[in-house]
This record gives sequence, structure tokens and C-alpha cells, in this order.
Amino acid sequence: MKQPRTHARSPYMEFAKLHTGARYNLATSGVMSYPLSSLPVRLEDLEINGPTIYGFTPLQERLARKAGVSPDCVVASAGTSLANHLAMAAAFEPGEEVLIEEPTYELLLSTARYLGASIRRFPRRFEDDFRVMPDEVARQITPRTRLIVLTNLHNPSGALIDDATLTSVGEIARSVGARVLVDEVYLEALFDRPWRSAFHLGNQFVVTSSLTKAYGLSGLRCGWILAEPEMVERIWKINDLYSATPVHPAELLSVVALDNLAAISARAKSVVEVNRQALHAFLDAHPQLRCFRPEFGTVAFPRLPRGNGDTFFEYLMRKCETSVVPGRFFEMPLHFRVGIGGDSAITAEGLVRLGQALDQWKP
Repeated sequence: MKQPRTHARSPYMEFAKLHTGARYNLATSGVMSYPLSSLPVRLEDLEINGPTIYGFTPLQERLARKAGVSPDCVVASAGTSLANHLAMAAAFEPGEEVLIEEPTYELLLSTARYLGASIRRFPRRFEDDFRVMPDEVARQITPRTRLIVLTNLHNPSGALIDDATLTSVGEIARSVGARVLVDEVYLEALFDRPWRSAFHLGNQFVVTSSLTKAYGLSGLRCGWILAEPEMVERIWKINDLYSATPVHPAELLSVVALDNLAAISARAKSVVEVNRQALHAFLDAHPQLRCFRPEFGTVAFPRLPRGNGDTFFEYLMRKCETSVVPGRFFEMPLHFRVGIGGDSAITAEGLVRLGQALDQWKP
């Protein structure tokens, strides 16, 4: 029976907002907050009200320059979650088929269901280091499929999808007249390593991202969608139903942040590099955890040797004042997601406490 829209919800977001607060928070997947005081901005540079048009021109220009696209291929949005919602709403009609990776970020599934999708899945297996296998995509796609949904870097594992694989998926989508939505919010965490958006691989690709996760700028809600101009126009009109007028001080601050992204990125990279070393040391010391170790990004997704992520989470919170994300929110209850974007001292101590919990826990 179809769930009424009045019951629409995201169990993961409810968990994240209500249950992850801990002295040692390893549940957060983004880089620690970038301080406003470090941005070269004065109060007199900000205004409350701005132009009410489709896209604040200075922000559109900077987002386009960053992505290497024309401004008419960009929709600014309030973070990646709204960007994904808008992109999906423009890509399929209720009842049409959407093919989504498994495991994936819960909010992508909840959004597709809310928009009335008929959902099919293709696997990204732990045993294959969560790689996307084009053969699996081809096996699950049908002539009714209108959209394929991927995360790159993968949420929750941090696995990177290479261009060759994305190109193959794009060709599979094109064969049935479908698009490919790629959530690239964690791809920003490649920092100064050269990379390009999947949008450049063909006009069947639609890309979402933001400054929220990799740079510690979540409060700005600076997200975006990259799509061909015809789809961009459709998305702007859909956005009128959700957030017709953006927060102008956030637009102005986002322009400043984008103008200073090199320094912001360098700070974020240094935080993640230190914490990744701590994560590797933790995993080396606890071989009972099986874990794909991503080269980039701010998360890892270990598998417990016994029990499940929910009971371990409860023990970890109660005994060690530390939080992670239980794997059930990513459809893999034997796993948990750990974030490594936080303050390095807190992250290091959180990993110590995580190890203590693993050694003492008796499910």
C-alpha cells in the first residue's frame, strides 16, 4: 500500500538531529565548521534583501566558473538535499521508475518515494569495495527507468567512481532514455587533487553538490544543480514551490566563500589528513573490523564482527560518550558509519573510545 505523503519522513535525519549529540561525535560526516571570523567579510558588506530573480548573478557566475560550465547550466539551491529533491522532481513523474544504488544515503530513497517513484535497486557490494558494476546497472534497468541515482564519493563508504564507470552508466541510461543523477557533495573532499564533475560526461548527467560537507560551510546552505539549460529552467520553476526567495546574506557570504575557497579547502584538507591517519591506526589496531578504506572523503563504513550497529551504538553512547551512525540507515545493519571531519583531538579520542567499546562490548 502506498504511503500517504502526510507520513513522509526521513528516519536518518530524525536520528541525526535528535540522537547523535555526544561528547565525541563521530556521526557527523562533514568537516568541522569554518568560522565566520575567518572569512574576509564585514557586516556592512551584507544586506538582508537582494534581487528576487532566478539566481543571484554573482553566485551563479562563481558556481559556473567552479564547475567549468555556463551559468545557464546552474541552479543554486539550499544545500544538497534540496538540490536532490529538485533534480528528482524534474527528472521523473509519479509512478515512473528510478534505479538507485544499494546501499545509499537514506534521504535519497525517502525523497524518491515521496515524489512517487517506482524504485528499483542495483548493488554496490562490500566484497567489491562498494564499486559500481555497470553490468549490475544494465541487469536492473528497464525501458521504464527514467533516472539512475548514484553518490560519488559513495555515501556511506567513501568509494570513488571513476570516469570510465560513469561513462558506461551514462551509456546504459541513454539506451532507455534515462538520466543519471550523481550526488557529488563528498567529491569536493578530493580537495586539490584534479577531478571533474560527471556533468561533463554527457547531457544525460545531472549533478548535485554543495559547500556543506567538504569545507565546513554547512550553515551557508550553498548547494547547486548542474543540468542542461532546458532542465535548469524546469528546476527553477519547481523551486518556486519550495524556496522561492533565497536568504540573501547567505548568498553574499557564499560568494565570499567561493572567492576564498582555496584557503578554506587547504584548512579542510589538513583536518581530514590528520584524522585519516588516526582512522588507519584505529583500523590497524582492530583487525576484527572489516573495512574498505577509502582514499578520500570524510567517512568510512566498517563491518562489525558480531551483533548489529544499533545495539553497538547504544553501548557506545552509554559507556563511552561517543556516537557513530548505525548501518541500518544505509540498509546494512552489520555496519556503522564513522566520520573523520571533526576536530582532530576529539576525533582521535573518539576513535580510542570506539576501540574500547569494541573490546568490551558483548552483544
